[in-house]
Amino acid sequence: MIKLKIKSGDIVTVIAGDHKGSEGKVVSVDREKNKAIVEGVNMVSKHTKPSAKKPQGGIVKKEAPIHISNLALIDPKSKKATKVGIKVEGDKKVRFSKKSNQVL
Repeated sequence: MIKLKIKSGDIVTVIAGDHKGSEGKVVSVDREKNKAIVEGVNMVSKHTKPSAKKPQGGIVKKEAPIHISNLALIDPKSKKATKVGIKVEGDKKVRFSKKSNQVL
């Protein structure tokens, strides 16, 4: 398993695929499949049958997972896509932006 540098709550941009250029907040990360769900990106339509909870049924829009390799973290200083590095400060490992060298 690879070390994922994107975590829940990060603001990311899509750098490849159909949704290239879209930005959003990471809702969740699946470490085993190397995929993340980003708020408002990669929306799919799901047809649902009527049930007790939703008596009307119909078409529901929801976010589908997108591969981590298609995402880049947004630098808080320059507001552009950046690579993420890991360095040791004291006893802890911290993530930092390689563009602005700022701790995330």
